[in-house]
Amino acid sequence: MMLPFSIQCTTCSTFMYRGKKFNSKKEPVRGENGTYLGIQRYRFYIKCSVCSRPVTFLTDPKNADYEMETGATRNYEVWNDR
Repeated sequence: MMLPFSIQCTTCSTFMYRGKKFNSKKEPVRGENGTYLGIQRYRFYIKCSVCSRPVTFLTDPKNADYEMETGATRNYEVWNDR
């Protein structure tokens, strides 16, 4: 999978840029936040390319985007300002 947005690891502060290729694991989100208007949400697991810390993010069908969950912070992107 290619990273859909730029992130910075919270452990080693390494930047990983949009388009970087990773091996990832995908699983459906369970529980009350698992669907939005009948659309299944998914959780993706990747690892930092330097320190191997797990990084997870979720699909966000409400905003047609992704949301960071753990392991990293999402970098500011000017075109996402609305």
